[in-house]
Amino acid sequence: GLTPLDVANAMSSQNLTVPSGQAKIGNSQYPIRLNSAPEAISALNALPIKVVDGSPILVRDVAYVRDGSPPQQNLVRADGKASVLLTILKNGEASTLSVVNTVKNFLPQIQEAAPKGTKIDLLFDQSVFVSGAIMDVVREAAIAAGLTGLMILLFLGSWRSTLVVLISIPLSILTSLSVLALLGHTINIMTLGGLALAVGILVDDATVAIENTYRLMEEGKPFKESVAEGAAGIAKPALISTLAICAAFVSVLFLTDTPKFLFTPQALAVVFAMLASYLLSRTVVPIFIDVLVRREHERRFGSHEKNDGDHPHDDATQPAADKPARKLGFFARFHAGFERGFARFHRGYIGLLHVILARRVLAFGVVGVIVVLAAVLFPFVGEDYFPQIDAGELTLHVRTRSGERIETAAQTFAAIESRIRQTIPAKDLSLVLDNIGLPASNYNFAFSDGSFVANNDGQILISLKPGHASTDGYRAKLRQILPGAFPDVLFYFQPADIITQILDFGTITPIDVQVTGRNAAKDLEVAKHIETRLRAVRGAVDVHIQQITDAPEFFADVDRQMAQEIGVTEQQVADALNISLAGSFQVTPNFWSDPKTGIPYQLWIQTPEYRNTSLADVGSTPLFVSSATAGTTGVVTLFDNIAKLHRQSEQTVVNHVNTQPKYDVFASVQNRDLGSVASEISTIMQDEQKNLPAPDKISVLGQIADMHAAFSNLGLGLGIALVAVYLLMAMNFQSWGDPFVVLAALPLAFCGIVMSLFITQTSFSIPSLFGAIMSVGIASANSILLVTFAREHREATNCSAIDAAIKAGETRLRPVLMTAASMFVGLIPMALGIGEGSEQNAALARAVLGGILVGTCSTLLFVPLLYTIFRSRDVQPVKDYI
Repeated sequence: GLTPLDVANAMSSQNLTVPSGQAKIGNSQYPIRLNSAPEAISALNALPIKVVDGSPILVRDVAYVRDGSPPQQNLVRADGKASVLLTILKNGEASTLSVVNTVKNFLPQIQEAAPKGTKIDLLFDQSVFVSGAIMDVVREAAIAAGLTGLMILLFLGSWRSTLVVLISIPLSILTSLSVLALLGHTINIMTLGGLALAVGILVDDATVAIENTYRLMEEGKPFKESVAEGAAGIAKPALISTLAICAAFVSVLFLTDTPKFLFTPQALAVVFAMLASYLLSRTVVPIFIDVLVRREHERRFGSHEKNDGDHPHDDATQPAADKPARKLGFFARFHAGFERGFARFHRGYIGLLHVILARRVLAFGVVGVIVVLAAVLFPFVGEDYFPQIDAGELTLHVRTRSGERIETAAQTFAAIESRIRQTIPAKDLSLVLDNIGLPASNYNFAFSDGSFVANNDGQILISLKPGHASTDGYRAKLRQILPGAFPDVLFYFQPADIITQILDFGTITPIDVQVTGRNAAKDLEVAKHIETRLRAVRGAVDVHIQQITDAPEFFADVDRQMAQEIGVTEQQVADALNISLAGSFQVTPNFWSDPKTGIPYQLWIQTPEYRNTSLADVGSTPLFVSSATAGTTGVVTLFDNIAKLHRQSEQTVVNHVNTQPKYDVFASVQNRDLGSVASEISTIMQDEQKNLPAPDKISVLGQIADMHAAFSNLGLGLGIALVAVYLLMAMNFQSWGDPFVVLAALPLAFCGIVMSLFITQTSFSIPSLFGAIMSVGIASANSILLVTFAREHREATNCSAIDAAIKAGETRLRPVLMTAASMFVGLIPMALGIGEGSEQNAALARAVLGGILVGTCSTLLFVPLLYTIFRSRDVQPVKDYI
């Protein structure tokens, strides 16, 4: 005469969660402790449930209490072995490396406390990728510094001068890192990537200062005067050029959401390093020139200064011509040959400049061809939110047939894992981890990505060994092989690397087409149409509707009138079925705390699964027992007596946006840029929107929406930055025309960026746009130095604009080429994209390379031409108001 609901209610009434209930009598200091909580689990079997005819019914009469667990709904296997997965996350203020290192330090203590035979391993460690990426960036920066030093040494021919220039690199970087630390930023891939990118730029100020000093010395000025004027003479134009580069990064401040937190520290790192480099070039660099280069000056030119005793080498007054000639070494001979070659190049450049200034139509025709070529190539470059990162890990989401039991799903996962091992060779495969089913408790849902929706749902995490083949290549192979081998299983890849996970901001795939509205049936129909059309889009992969709409279901048709006649309510029917099939914890949560350990145990009252193996068993579930009368026993009402079961399908995953139901069509991109796929999706959306009644709508989220927002904000910020640079130059030149000459040459630098990205098969993305911004700043900085010299020369000699342009090109050729070549070779290691997470910095460096290459040609050839056109009138001297 008992139902599962009676047992559950009886156990709940025992107040088992109070292990030491006590009360005091009056003022007595001796409490009375109640036996509300049994001392052992076995004692729960002796709890009374009901008294029938004077005889108590105990728990053990109708059930058996044991130390067990609820029905398994999650299963984890590491390389085929049963495992327990513990995921450790960090908050936004913690460092990945510090958290992982702390966990590693605690592992020996945890291992000692674990039961014998338990093996605890680190399965997936994101710090390996982070530390590897940081080391790769540091290595690229060191190689860039070395190549930059060699290039400067080639131009200057002096290791002392090269050392003076290279000293500014670590000093500028350390200054920038110090300021970032004061602002609360950390050393990470983004900040180090920005500093590695800026290595070639950091030598710009020092290189220009020392080259100007050498030029003055070669003109016969005394050493000290050359050092002082070499640094002071270009202080103002160097400041304007440095501020122009910094102003270009104003556009980064217009980024929002995730890109803001990624690229703002990178921009700040570059800006602080540039400002530090300028300050060092005006203060520390002249001091080092005086200390290191003086002896070399005396050896080459002799001492033309009075021996005032202020310098330890002031007594070296013997002219260099009177000293015996020394045999030149290899590098001296090599440099002499380089100088002869550069002299020929210099004469060729001057000749070419004369031709360009004389034949303006031909020059503008060449520029037009470059612009048209870039315009033709631009659509083929493509757009991406962020480059694909090869972190050596894959996250494959697998969803078997709807309603499948976890045991059967585990067999399917094992077969899929076997096929994965056949596809990825053992030399590249490190670990395969299966995580199947729902989290063990609802609390764990807060720490998952929300992609697990059923017991037949799971992930296969694949870790590759160092030196593995392309991760994208394996991903493409699995996308081709697995759906054919398992046609009734849904496969899609989720982001595995930490950077893409951050950029996706928790979304499962890069593309999310949402259909929302009040008409759920029509919305689902349109979502299926979109899914079908998306599968036909070139480059779109892993297309699927996230919501499960075809799960098997039994619908219980309860005869409410009959149930009312026998005294059974719909709530009793639901509770009885829920307790029998899913356990009482779903209806009446209850706990028992172990007095010895203090660990709380969930109390589940449930019919054993082996007693509910058929619909007949479910139909025999008791719902209600009528009161017994004299000579009779109570009548048991079974589920079959008042209800009938019908098979049908159901939607097991229901999502809402602003209380409106929604359907998500997820997709990823492969072998095509995101922008091209987004364009076709936009066309599909416009067509399908016509099939939806108002106010239902279709919207695109994920990386597409974020990419469009970021690009728009960057474009707005870049426009404002150009205005800021123009006003800055107008204040410097006190003219509206000279700044226009500088800005008019910048489109050619952008053409170089387009060509570079096309040649390297790199799409426009946030990093490449970041590099484009830097290229614009560099091109404007070099142009400012050239226009400044031309203006000052005209003011000093009252010559024509053509003569001033030629003189400016002739004088500034070496420093412009020196700084541009140093930046170019310094970016080559980063542009190769070799190493962990190097794809983002590679896209950035490739954009800068193209901008520097074409922008330098524009500075040396096109800027003088524009200057002769726009500044043909006489120049009024700039008044000095200071």
